[in-house]
Amino acid sequence: MLDAVTFGETMVMMNPEESGSLKYADRFSRHLGGTESNVAIGLTRLGLRAGWISRLGQDSFGDYVEAFIRGEGVDVSQVSRDDIGPTGLMIKERFELGQTRVYYYRKGSAASRLGPEDLDEAYIRGARHLHLTGITPALSDSCRAAVYRGIQLARRGGLTITFDPNLRLKLWSADEMRSVILDIVSRVDVVLPGLGEGKILLETDDPDEIIARFLALGPGVVVLKTGADGAILGTPAERIHVPGIQLERVVDPVGAGDGFAAGFIAGQLKGLDLRESVELANAVGAFATTVRGDVEGLPTWDELQQFLGHRENIER
Repeated sequence: MLDAVTFGETMVMMNPEESGSLKYADRFSRHLGGTESNVAIGLTRLGLRAGWISRLGQDSFGDYVEAFIRGEGVDVSQVSRDDIGPTGLMIKERFELGQTRVYYYRKGSAASRLGPEDLDEAYIRGARHLHLTGITPALSDSCRAAVYRGIQLARRGGLTITFDPNLRLKLWSADEMRSVILDIVSRVDVVLPGLGEGKILLETDDPDEIIARFLALGPGVVVLKTGADGAILGTPAERIHVPGIQLERVVDPVGAGDGFAAGFIAGQLKGLDLRESVELANAVGAFATTVRGDVEGLPTWDELQQFLGHRENIER
């Protein structure tokens, strides 16, 4: 039995060896990037059993993605290979004095052809938890239908559902995005938005109002991520600010939100209370920013416990 299952697109990611404009970059390292598989890998490193569902191209990049994720201990038995669409590609552009940019080459990709038929009911219902993001429904009509099918199957099986809006403004219109994302929010148990996402979706930058309006849609828990400041845990009964982890240097911020989601889900599946789960989420998210690549910095459970001071670090 799996602890958690998720599905969505994972792409090969090319990361420049040096910061600066891609115009001048000539050396890259190969990684992979996909918010759902990032979360699945984060969960397995924290000692849980996770499964990832997707489509990959019948190409060498697809071979790499599947082998890498399998090698991290994630179950990929539900990944299929597509004869038509290729495995997607993404390229990072990093600036020391500015925000990291990511360029996507995913139109017509194998994962964009994911549909409800790719979700096995017994597989979904055999897990305890389903994690979804707002990227998958933006990829195609069939991907959107798969998200709604996943929610339906999870509800039948009694799974808890978390949802990270993870807005991708380039993939669809603002009106369509707002309509679909808020509808999905109304169907899940926990929503994990960033403050900026709350502003885009609800047209307010007041944290308490964002939390209240998300809660009014139906989820029982909202965890509003507020960057380096940490996160605000919101339920119908309370609001709790959970401070973030202060780092001297952030190497690569991409992937922090996925680490946050993995930490929160792991805390819940391990029986921690909501505040403790958010504390765990802040710590895992911080770990993710300390190296280049989306998953390379995600900690193991032992590393996390040592970092939080819950276990002695024996170096020799």
